[in-house]
Amino acid sequence: MAKITYITHDGKEHVVEAASGTTVMENAVKNSVPGIEAECGGACACATCHVYVDEAWTQAVGGPDAMEEDMLDFAWEAKPVSRLSCQIKVSDALDGLIVRIPERQA
Repeated sequence: MAKITYITHDGKEHVVEAASGTTVMENAVKNSVPGIEAECGGACACATCHVYVDEAWTQAVGGPDAMEEDMLDFAWEAKPVSRLSCQIKVSDALDGLIVRIPERQA
């Protein structure tokens, strides 16, 4: 299990216990974290689960693959720390992960 902190654009924190093997997006949806729309259900076919990974966690999370990079082109205000939360697999190594949710999704 890993604790993930989701911070909405207005600064509200939502801390969630996430099982290894799930995704950051799945846990946001399951726990009704606002701002994660996940329209494609985690198929990496939209950019509605876009998050900004806290800079302290970018190395642990890793970078996007080519397909995810293509979808991030559609994300609202993408940054170097942008990821699609459906593509971030939870593991014990991500215990304490912090992600920020943009003001809106694409």
